[in-house]
Amino acid sequence: MKCVALAVAAVLVGLLIENASAQAAEDPAVNACKNTGLLALRERSPEITDLVMDMESLAISKSDTKVEDVAVRTVILGEAYIARKEKTGKPDRFVCLLGDKGKVLLTFFTAQ
Repeated sequence: MKCVALAVAAVLVGLLIENASAQAAEDPAVNACKNTGLLALRERSPEITDLVMDMESLAISKSDTKVEDVAVRTVILGEAYIARKEKTGKPDRFVCLLGDKGKVLLTFFTAQ
């Protein structure tokens, strides 16, 4: 009986962890940064096929500051993998600034 209870508990913990990861992947701010960043990268290098955010490396910080007179509401820092023709290299660091209503103000990528 204890083994069955332990097995059920392990499955439930696994499901909770999986759901937490899935929710983080659906963060609208992260999606906005990914989509805008991918568009910007493709403009410069058409061979780029995808941008994969490393969800474990992300630091998402709420902000109440301004650059000149533009409000910055969220700052996202982390690592992303840039895929070029089905090959993904080392992760690049990125910064993304979001303003009011989740508008992406800046995406910046740099090799480590």
